[in-house]
Amino acid sequence: MIPTTERLEQGLIVSVQAPPGSPMRDSQVIAAMAEASLRCGAVGVRLESPEHIGAVRRRCPDALIIGLWKCTFPDSPVYITPGWKEVQAVWSAGADVIALDATQRPRPEEQRLEALIQRCRSELRAPLMADVDSVANGIRAAELGCDWVGTTLYGYTEDTADQSPPALNLLPELRKELKTSVRLICEGGISSPTAACTALEAGADNVVVGTAITGVDLQVQAYCRGMAA
Repeated sequence: MIPTTERLEQGLIVSVQAPPGSPMRDSQVIAAMAEASLRCGAVGVRLESPEHIGAVRRRCPDALIIGLWKCTFPDSPVYITPGWKEVQAVWSAGADVIALDATQRPRPEEQRLEALIQRCRSELRAPLMADVDSVANGIRAAELGCDWVGTTLYGYTEDTADQSPPALNLLPELRKELKTSVRLICEGGISSPTAACTALEAGADNVVVGTAITGVDLQVQAYCRGMAA
């Protein structure tokens, strides 16, 4: 693993993303929000798309960047850095860690998770964050070679559609089963400092917060719906 991630402390990682069509989805806006997050104490940022990764890398050259690229395909439900092309683009843009869907769902063009992870490690020597939805998938991802395991997809896959994040119930068992060298990340549904502390107490090494901090569009919509009720 590269020195940047070896020095990573326990703490907050801010997901700086914006939905398609939002005026916030501008590389300079994303970079400004990322810099503000880092200046205020975040230990790293999680970014979507090579364009935004590159913009933050240029503005914040020393930032720890977890990068991904959301791409949809008609033959697969997997969309977080689903294949080799997306992996290469994220890495080339300047990510320190590549986040990818590590569930056992079918991938686009019949690509296999095992082969993708192996190729990332052998050709790029890139640290990987496995976005998973269950304890079993987290353990499997670590066994395949992922350096980080995150609960990102809990509540967002077919098998967990009846569940709601945060995945606090997964953390103790994952921490028990994973090697201490594997970084455990709680991501999804963390909406307050209290919830973040609870995740750390449950076994997470770091907590990723997105919408509650940088999700301007969704936050405003929620307030407007609540006030109109």
